[in-house]
Amino acid sequence: MNLKTIKYHRFLIIILLSCSVFTGMKAQESSVKVYSEFTELEKDYFDVRDGKIHVINFWATWCKPCVAEMPYIDALTEKYGEDIKVTLVSLDFPRKIKSKLLPFMEKNQLKSEVVLLDDGNVNVWIDKVDPSWSGAIPATIVFKDGTKYFYEQEFHSAEELDNIISKINQ
Repeated sequence: MNLKTIKYHRFLIIILLSCSVFTGMKAQESSVKVYSEFTELEKDYFDVRDGKIHVINFWATWCKPCVAEMPYIDALTEKYGEDIKVTLVSLDFPRKIKSKLLPFMEKNQLKSEVVLLDDGNVNVWIDKVDPSWSGAIPATIVFKDGTKYFYEQEFHSAEELDNIISKINQ
């Protein structure tokens, strides 16, 4: 091969790599659904009666207790399979999706669904989640067919969550 052909091949490889990186980023970005109002999130996640256990965790990448408990919560998806639906509701700023949220998801290889809530009316929707909630995170709701438990705390082990799952399955 001559020098001109080698340069052309390098150019093509760079273009192909750039396209694959760009396409991958677009796919990742679309993996986070953004809800601009709590009522949208509420409609999709809070009144489901399908025989499954639902775990909804409110968290943020800047919250140390949230990050500490994330492995235990995310592991529920793999551990219980089809019997459970875990939704991680991020309260990060929407402008931080690319710089904070997506890198966190990738680094921690999250398997659960991640959505972002961009509703500034926190005083309205916090009470809808649970009247006892102060608004502090992490906060987790576990429910199944009308039975609901709310936890405004950090979970320190998988066993704590397993006990809740057992309790709601009785």
